[in-house]
Amino acid sequence: MKFTCEREKLLAAFLTASSVAPTRSPKPILQNVKLELSGDSAVLMATDLEIGIRVEVAGVQIDAPGAAVLPKDRMGPILRESSDAVLRIESDGQGTTIRGDRSEFRLQAENPDEFPAVAAFEETAYHELPARAFRELVRRTAFATDTESSRYALGGVLLELGEDKITGVGTDGRRLAKMEVASKSIGGHQSGEQMTIVPTKAMHLIERALGDEGDVRIAARPNDVLVKSDRVTIYSRLVEGRFPKWRDVFPARALGVQIEMVIGPLYAAVRQAAIFTSEDSRGVEFAFDDGKLVLSGRAAQVGQSRVEIPVAFESKALAITLDPRYISDFLRVLDPEKSFTLELKDPESAALCRTDDGYGYVIMPLARER
Repeated sequence: MKFTCEREKLLAAFLTASSVAPTRSPKPILQNVKLELSGDSAVLMATDLEIGIRVEVAGVQIDAPGAAVLPKDRMGPILRESSDAVLRIESDGQGTTIRGDRSEFRLQAENPDEFPAVAAFEETAYHELPARAFRELVRRTAFATDTESSRYALGGVLLELGEDKITGVGTDGRRLAKMEVASKSIGGHQSGEQMTIVPTKAMHLIERALGDEGDVRIAARPNDVLVKSDRVTIYSRLVEGRFPKWRDVFPARALGVQIEMVIGPLYAAVRQAAIFTSEDSRGVEFAFDDGKLVLSGRAAQVGQSRVEIPVAFESKALAITLDPRYISDFLRVLDPEKSFTLELKDPESAALCRTDDGYGYVIMPLARER
């Protein structure tokens, strides 16, 4: 195996792939990244046996095909610290040599044949949509999952693959985030009765690894899912179990009071009010009155906060207590210049947040302190 590459492009691809390789594992071979050269392509592969990734490296000139196993804890620093623009890399079966103009590194060899196979995308039935739209779906849903819970299958995002759209849902039982994006079904690909629950860890990897340019293909199979962009393919096993019946808690129609809220000013006000909350008193009261919203927080033996912002509210006074962490998580993934609609029924019912681009968020209220 022998090739020449641009260091920066190899570094970017290696960092993406090596993020999947575990730092510790009962199978030491998994702590490496496999490099495979064939024809005119160079592909980096890594897996922890639950999630796998294939990254095609740009800017590579291949002199001899082959494969090598590269340790993540040595190859990464070599690529980061080198000052060479171009590197020449060669493996002779005894080891791998990385040469620059003024530097040379020699890595001990491991057998590439012992590295587990990482699935490539060879599906003929899949969903296709812009990568930017799918990354936005991931960003707006994955934060609401619960990776610690053994109840239901809350440790992942449910993907419902329809004829012309994909619906992503994440919940931890106390809040629920739902995002719909338009997509195209190729080859009759739909999820039907199958529950496609992608682990939160895999969804975060998808958000990091996929760029905003081009399209992405998603193929759901009975036990796993494949996601492919121009240069990256991600494989993940699915979360086992049943996802909660999310439509039972997501209102089909508007609630009693609808309030248009600008995201940036509300996010700032929530952060201020949350300063005076604690684990014992973590709620912030949202009190709506004529033309204004007052946010109040209180922490025993510490103090209290009161933040007021103007809002377009002309109904009967209404107050609800919410966990500021949950409302902040929602606001953080939105454009601060835009607005959303907050729908409230009463202090004991869930609050519903909707945007005009297919995003909805339900938050359960906290009990009001007497």
